[in-house]
Amino acid sequence: MKNIVLVHGGFVDGAGWEGVYKILKQDGYSVSVVQNPTISLEDDVAVTKRTLATQDGPTVLVGHSYGGAVITEAGNHPKVSALVYIAAFAPDQGESVGSLIKDPPRGAPVPPILPSVEGYLLLDKTKFPASFAADVNPDKAAFMADSQVPWGMGAISGTISEPAWRIKPSWYLVTTEDKMIPPDAQRAMSKRAGATVVEVKGSHAIYVSQPKAVADLIEQAATKTKSATA
Repeated sequence: MKNIVLVHGGFVDGAGWEGVYKILKQDGYSVSVVQNPTISLEDDVAVTKRTLATQDGPTVLVGHSYGGAVITEAGNHPKVSALVYIAAFAPDQGESVGSLIKDPPRGAPVPPILPSVEGYLLLDKTKFPASFAADVNPDKAAFMADSQVPWGMGAISGTISEPAWRIKPSWYLVTTEDKMIPPDAQRAMSKRAGATVVEVKGSHAIYVSQPKAVADLIEQAATKTKSATA
């Protein structure tokens, strides 16, 4: 299977996938990067499905962080044959990102989310590198902080109607140093989804800091699914 679609999460855009994209392209894959507005889950699912519709065959759909919620719903598209979650939310039916983060366990790191402005959230720029991108080059982490995309409350509150991981094989990369989505929460979601799990020591921005580890898992999903469907 040669088609891969990459979906970014909240506060960022698709440019962070560049390192992963380059590795996958070099290895012969056809790669598309979705640019979601992250205003509402419904809109982001629609934008992602438009990209899926352009694929010429079976596709691995990859989501980072909030992008995991997007692929959980958009993954029901007939061209999607496998899901890959990168430090991502994997909600069940009726769940939203908001419901999954509502009651953090005691001692869990609290993301430095600023108060909502006109229905949109941003992270505190001064705390962004440490919480989101601790193992990213400091200059790049500062750029990510200063180029944040406001995350809409409609994206956070959007609920899943049919979780694609119930019917399609999934893979999950757990980031053990994550300060945005606690590693134990990632483990619980990946276990519930029945995903093939790989753990990597890295921050929430693992797709930027360690693109090889991320690309390896995506290629594993592409290869395994291909052999299963061949």
